[in-house]
Amino acid sequence: MKVTLMLLSLLAVAGCSSVHSNAKQAEDNQALVQRFVDRMNKHDLSAIDEFFDASYVEHAAAPGMPPTREGLKQMFQAFLKGFPDMKMTVEHVVADGDLVAIHLTSTGTNKGEMMGMPATGKAIKVQEMHLARVANGKFVEHWGVEDQMTMMQQLGLMPDPGKK
Repeated sequence: MKVTLMLLSLLAVAGCSSVHSNAKQAEDNQALVQRFVDRMNKHDLSAIDEFFDASYVEHAAAPGMPPTREGLKQMFQAFLKGFPDMKMTVEHVVADGDLVAIHLTSTGTNKGEMMGMPATGKAIKVQEMHLARVANGKFVEHWGVEDQMTMMQQLGLMPDPGKK
């Protein structure tokens, strides 16, 4: 009986430690997201090397860009060229273990060419959803979707059926 109680006590302590560890990891990963967004809002592309592992895999790579950390840099460079006043706002972050779900709003004014599209001078406000995996304090994988249809409508490059 004493052995059983001792084992149950050890398991309970280990479980609490695991829960505390998971909560700390989630908190660290949420802070990682905010620090990265803060740096990108300063258009500091060196943040990509700092926050993304060299073996990073981009599962939602832009057409023609490699699914790597270098491809991510190219994508941000293209976006900043097209939207030099780009700003991202973190709306929600949910972290569980090594995964982080992020809801962002990106804004900017299309003042430059981007991926073959001429500047329109129009402003955008786009919702984005991202899922990232973190290991050793760096992003190692990413999946994401952006509301590209709304962006194209806001830029006047696609009809908006809601407007007449």
